[in-house]
Amino acid sequence: MTALRLALSELRRLTAGRMPRLAVLAIVLIPTMYASLYLWANHDPYGKLASVQAALVVEDVPADSAQSGTVHAGRDVARDLVEDGSFDWQEVGSDEAAAGVEDGTYLFALTIPRGFSTALASTADFDPAQGTLILTTNEANNYLSSTIAEQVLTKVSSSIAENVSERAASSFLLGFSTLHDQLKEAGEGAETLADGLVDAHDGAQRLSAGATELSAGEARLVEGQHALGAGLDDAATGAGTLASGADTLSDGAGELASGARQVADGNAELATVADRIAEASARANGDLDTARADIAERLAASGLDPAEQEAILASLDDLRQPLDDLDERVQTTTGQIDELADGADRVASGAGELRAGATRLSDGAGTLRDGLQTARDGNAELLAGQTDARDGAAQLADGAGTLASGLESARDGSRELADGLADGVRSIPDLSEQRRDETARTIASPIRTEDVAQASADSYGAGLAPFFLAIGAWVGGYVMFLLVRPLSNRAIAARQSPWRTALGGWLTPAALAAAQVLIMLAVVMSVVGIDVLRATQVAFFLLLVGAAFVAIVHALNAWLGPVGQLLGLVLLVLQLASAGGTFPWQTLPPTLQSIHHVLPMTYAIDGIRHLMYGANLDSLPRDIAVLAAYVVGGVAISAGAAYRRRIWRVSQIKPEIAL
Repeated sequence: MTALRLALSELRRLTAGRMPRLAVLAIVLIPTMYASLYLWANHDPYGKLASVQAALVVEDVPADSAQSGTVHAGRDVARDLVEDGSFDWQEVGSDEAAAGVEDGTYLFALTIPRGFSTALASTADFDPAQGTLILTTNEANNYLSSTIAEQVLTKVSSSIAENVSERAASSFLLGFSTLHDQLKEAGEGAETLADGLVDAHDGAQRLSAGATELSAGEARLVEGQHALGAGLDDAATGAGTLASGADTLSDGAGELASGARQVADGNAELATVADRIAEASARANGDLDTARADIAERLAASGLDPAEQEAILASLDDLRQPLDDLDERVQTTTGQIDELADGADRVASGAGELRAGATRLSDGAGTLRDGLQTARDGNAELLAGQTDARDGAAQLADGAGTLASGLESARDGSRELADGLADGVRSIPDLSEQRRDETARTIASPIRTEDVAQASADSYGAGLAPFFLAIGAWVGGYVMFLLVRPLSNRAIAARQSPWRTALGGWLTPAALAAAQVLIMLAVVMSVVGIDVLRATQVAFFLLLVGAAFVAIVHALNAWLGPVGQLLGLVLLVLQLASAGGTFPWQTLPPTLQSIHHVLPMTYAIDGIRHLMYGANLDSLPRDIAVLAAYVVGGVAISAGAAYRRRIWRVSQIKPEIAL
């Protein structure tokens, strides 16, 4: 009898009546019911959260911000949550929210307390305080309520943090723009200051040179003031002497004028007398001429010899000569006396004028003396002031030199300041409003995630499908041996080949397993709506998975009987824990990680995932090889069990455990 005939014989036995056929149908459908019902119930739970009611309590009030104006953060968050539609948000009071979470009306409650906007506004004003959101959950209603609510809270917090960070960054960047403009103005001012300090430095140098010259001039002026003071002293003394002399001159001029007048008066009288004498002399001289003429006539009349007449006249002329000389002297003297009288009169007049001038000179000399004394006193005061001016000029020269040095340092410093401000301006971004908003958004959310999905499940159910398809295949193989006999007793009794017996015992459940996985896959795809990218390949791979799982359970039942059936359940539990169907297997304890690499469900899930999600198939040959090895190994163990059962034992006739 061939293995195929053994398998067909076992299949006929299983379908020999209506109830056995119904039992076989139930066994075939059990994996479909197990996998499809669970996946159907959890196909897209997150997509249906919009129908779950959650309480929203808004106690916040708007706040004023110096940088951002009025902030309505609490109301904005509430509006965004309602518009997002992730949950059926119900805005209620705090008491109603607490009662609703307690009695299960609401899955959780989110409270935005008073002061929330104030806290967020403080960030933009660089006086940071943390805003608080209060999450109220009750895991007595659903143990995942906290997890779901915390994810919502994390999302809301991230959104708020991004918005607040963007607002604060915008204010910060606005400060940068303002600082840029102010530094630019400061740089321009520093440039102007540097240029001005260059001019100031040049002016300070000229001032220093001028102050030095001024100091030297002031020193010379002080020396001149000293000399002037000495000269004024001498002049004042001389003016005093001049005044005294002028007084004496005035007195002498008075006396001179009085004497001169007396002399003039005497000379006038003398001139009058002299004039009368001159007139008398002139008359006398004229009378002599008349007398000579009379004598000459008388001599002629006397008849004297002309010679005698001449001799007498000559004698007369000789006598007249002294009189002529006297007349001449009298006339001359009279003229001189007249001139003397005129001169004396002029002297008298001049002496009067001299007296008046001397008087004026005396007065002027007194005034000059007083003025020179005043000038001397003023010069003394001027000298004191000029001395102070000289000292001040010296200090000015020193200060101007110091100023020039300081301005030189200031000039160099202002140039460095201007250069530094220019560098600072270049290092501070000059952002337009658009660039500032873009930069603020980037600072608030510096990372933009880009999903590069080498393979992805389109829903929560699709993510769990490989795991539950594998579990369904194992459960199907497990329950199958509640009806199917692992080995044919007739074949064993007939001494059939152990390999033929084992293969015949495996083919029937393997065929049923093929029906199980194909129906299960069809229902999951068509009824549940799970997308499978490589449906044909997944179907063939599930046939291998079903064959491998059947081979393992078949071997356990063939070798150990009811104990093997129980071990099949234990293996199911171990594989549920170690296969990595939900969380990554790397998160398992070390012992389970070791089991993970040995048990077949690991490779079944891995292969289904890669085929179902359209992923790289590099690991598929390994998965196929491992599962094929389990098929061969399972059949080999079953063959060993068939060979072993050729010798009947008491435990076979009366087993200790019967199912």
